[in-house]
Amino acid sequence: MNQRLAITFIMLSVVMDSMGIGLIMPVMPDLIREIEGTDIGSAALWGGLLATIFAVMQFLFGPTIGSLSDRFGRRPILLISLVVMAFDYVLMALASTMWLLIIGRIIGGITAATQSTAAAYMADISKPEEKAANFGLIGAAFGVGFVLGPIIGGVLAEYGTRAPFWAAAVLAASNAIFGYFVLPETVTDRIRRPFDWRRANPLGAFKHIGKLPGLRPMMVILFIYAIAFFVYPGVWAYYGALQFGWSPGMIGLSLGVFGIGIAVVQGLLMRPILRKIGERNAVIFGLSIDVLAFVALGFVTNGWIALALTPLTALGSIAGPALQGIMSRKAADDQQGELQGTIASINAVATIAAPLIMTQTFFYFTRDDVAIFLPGAPFLLSAIMTLGCIAIFVVKRPKGT
Repeated sequence: MNQRLAITFIMLSVVMDSMGIGLIMPVMPDLIREIEGTDIGSAALWGGLLATIFAVMQFLFGPTIGSLSDRFGRRPILLISLVVMAFDYVLMALASTMWLLIIGRIIGGITAATQSTAAAYMADISKPEEKAANFGLIGAAFGVGFVLGPIIGGVLAEYGTRAPFWAAAVLAASNAIFGYFVLPETVTDRIRRPFDWRRANPLGAFKHIGKLPGLRPMMVILFIYAIAFFVYPGVWAYYGALQFGWSPGMIGLSLGVFGIGIAVVQGLLMRPILRKIGERNAVIFGLSIDVLAFVALGFVTNGWIALALTPLTALGSIAGPALQGIMSRKAADDQQGELQGTIASINAVATIAAPLIMTQTFFYFTRDDVAIFLPGAPFLLSAIMTLGCIAIFVVKRPKGT
C-alpha cells in the first residue's frame, strides 16, 4: 500500500509538471497584454520568449537535478522542488512586470526538471523487466496533465488572469504535503553517488552517459524522435485551421482526445504489449506505427478522418517508454538520476529546436507562391525522421535487447 501511495505521488508530480504549462497557457496572452499594455502580436513574441526560457532551464538543469537526487535522494529533491514551484506560481500571480514573469519562468523551468527525478524514482522501485511499463505510467500521467491543464486553465481564466496561477500554487503545495507523508526514500548508501559538477551539467552528463555500452545511439534516437513527435503541439493548431477549417475549440478538443489516447495506451496497454512482444519489438512497433500515422496525416484532407487516426497516433507512443526502459537497464543503480536528467535535457533541446523546424516547414509549404501546397508537410518530415530512428535502432541497438 505504501508503494502504491508513493507511485500515486510520483504520477501526481508529473501531472503537475505537464499541467502547469497548459494551466497558464490560456491566460498568458491577456496577462502579458495587461502587464505590457501591448497588442496581441507583441504579446505572442513575449510568450515565445517565456516558453524558450522555460525549455532552456530544463535543458541546463535536468542533469543537475538528476545528479543531486543521486547524491541526496529522490525524496528531498522532489519535495523541495514542489515547495519552490508553489512559491513560483505565487510570484507569477503577483507579477506586475515582465521581469518578474521572466524570473518566474526561469524558476519554473528548473523545478519542472524534476520529471527526471520522478523517472529515477520509478527506476529505483522497478525490477529490470518492469521499468519500461512503469515509465509508461509516467507517460500516462504526462498525458493526463496535457489534457487537464488547458481545460482547467480556460475555466479558471473566467475568474481573472491570475486565478490559474493561484490554483497551480495550491495544487503544488498540496502535493508536497501529500508526498511528505507517503514518499519513502529509495536512494540508499549502496547506490548513493557523490555529486560531481563535471557530470551534473548537460555536456558532461551526455559525455559520461554516452560512454555506457550502446547508449550513445539510443540518445540520438531519442533526440530525433522527440523532434519528430513535437509536430503535434508544434503545428497542429495551424494545420487544423488551414487544412480542415477547425475552430480553436475543435483544435483544443482534438488535442484533448490525443492526450487521452496517449494516457490510455501508456497507462493501460503498455504492460500487456511489453509482456507480449518485449521492449525491442515494442520500440520498432511503436516507431512503425508513428511512420504510418505521420504519412496519413501528411495527405489527409478530411478532419474527421484525422480524428479517426487518433488511436493510431496514440499507439505509437509506446516507443518512448520502451526505449527509456532499455536505456535504464543499461545504466547502474547509482546513475539512474543522471540518466533521466540527461534524457530530460535531450527532450528540452528538442523542444527548443522542434518549433523552428516544424513551423518553418509548414510556412514553406503553405506560402502563396509555393509550387506544391502541402499543409501536412511537417508530418511527412516527421515520418522521414522516424524512419531514420528505426534504421539506427535496428543497426545500433544495445546487445541483449
